[in-house]
Amino acid sequence: MKHYFNPMSRGVTTDWMLKELDAPHEQIIVDFTSDENNLPDFRKINPMGKLPVLVDNGIVVTEVAAICAYLADKFPEKGLAPAIGSIDRAAYYRYLFIAGNTIEPAFSLATSGLEHPDPRSAGWGDMPRVLATVEALTPETGWALGEKFTAADVVFGGLLDFSMIFNWIDASPKVAAYVARIRQRPAYRETHGAFIEMIGEK
Repeated sequence: MKHYFNPMSRGVTTDWMLKELDAPHEQIIVDFTSDENNLPDFRKINPMGKLPVLVDNGIVVTEVAAICAYLADKFPEKGLAPAIGSIDRAAYYRYLFIAGNTIEPAFSLATSGLEHPDPRSAGWGDMPRVLATVEALTPETGWALGEKFTAADVVFGGLLDFSMIFNWIDASPKVAAYVARIRQRPAYRETHGAFIEMIGEK
């Protein structure tokens, strides 16, 4: 497998997922500030020109949640996804897809000082509803699906962590405590060195 990423991009989340799985792969850093000569080749792989990208035996997977879901199912013995057919897959899918489909678009608009002209027609509605949803989905203790850490925590928790680091949200005590648990995971600490420095944690 080849993993195209940059440690200051959303690819840090898929890098973390790969480390949680201890999955063998080739790490390819794409630097958009200095790799102009190589970017056309990268855009042949992903026309969006965005990171991260996973290439597995010629199959291209893009989008953080899709990559994490793919990897969790590729390595079922690692236990980072509920068994296929399990009723727990319902909540698992919700955590995976709400992060990129609903929460991040709302946060991105808000941090740009924008709001959708008709929140009723937007998939994420408005910020009060998004923040209420984040609060409802954040676990009081443990992880998204209970006592077992899964890819749902990498995707959902990773977005909350990213949002706190870049001041996209004023985290509630419950959200802050959940993110604090995430930041103690060895694989997180191995992959998020630049972010750890930014927030001044050791």
